[in-house]
Parts: sequence; structure tokens; C-alpha cells
Amino acid sequence: MATGKKRAGTGAPARRGARVAIVRARWNEDVTLALERGAIERAAASGANVDLFEVAGSFELPAAVALLADTGRYDAVVPIGCVIRGETPHFEYIAQSVAKGIMDLTLTYPIAIPFGVLTCDTIEQARERAGGTEGNKGIEFMDAALEMVALRQSLARVPPSARRSARKASSASSRPTR
Repeated sequence: MATGKKRAGTGAPARRGARVAIVRARWNEDVTLALERGAIERAAASGANVDLFEVAGSFELPAAVALLADTGRYDAVVPIGCVIRGETPHFEYIAQSVAKGIMDLTLTYPIAIPFGVLTCDTIEQARERAGGTEGNKGIEFMDAALEMVALRQSLARVPPSARRSARKASSASSRPTR
């Protein structure tokens, strides 16, 4: 049942001044630079402060994200990469490892870490997603990060006592009656 209240984390923008790191893989650089430009434009429009970093390829992204998250300086770290299928199984190993690495980080660190890696069959598909007919996914990567920052900010504004009361009320209402 709708209450008329806006739910946190449903497209709510992060407060101005969110601290965001973008770490971009240089491999497939024409694509990753375009994705980075889209992410930077979205961050600037939201008033976020952005620091830029580079790594060699997408495989290095999880390690770089962890290093940046460990600094405690950022509300979000946005990894940007592009893996394109080739003629060998290499694509599967890299894509799976990067996806798992980033997912593990999202569950480990209390900051926003979106999945910002294109996994495409062809370079043409990647270019279409980096400013072509499919738009610029870099914008979507930044949107996902800023939405998670907003969710975290909204939760931080709720006093711990109110969160405990809400949990108690929720668990009491879900208990079976005798």
C-alpha cells in the first residue's frame, strides 16, 4: 500500500558534495574514455566532487576499488572498464573474475560501488553503449553510485534509536499469534 512518501534509494539524488572516485581501465580506451566522460558529466551535474584514477585493464579494477575504498575518502568508487569477447575463453575468465570481485567489494565496503564494466561481444556493441545509439552507460554507472550514496545518507539521518524501534515493531508484527 502506497503511503505517498518518497522512498529513499528510488532515484533520490545524493546531497551535493558527494565524494566520488572514478577508476578507469585503459584497455579498450576509446570506449572507457567515453564512459568516463559520461560519468564525469553526471557527477558534475549532481555537484559531486570527483577524483580520477587509471589502471591497466578491467582485471585490475577490483584491486584498485579496494585500495580507494580503504582510504575512507570516498562515498562512492565507480569502476569503469570494457571487456570484449575474443576467440578464446579469456573473456569468460576476465568478465567473471571482475564481476565477482566487484560484487564482493560492494558487500564488504559501506560505500557505493556500481558495476561499471561493459561485457560485449564486439567493439561495435561497446561503442554503442559508450555514447552511441544505446546511450552512455557511464551516466548510468554514476547514477547507480549516487543513488546508493543517497540511500546511505538517508539512513545516516535516521537516529539509531528510531531504527531499533522500527525493527522491534516489524519483528513484533511478524510474530505468529497464539
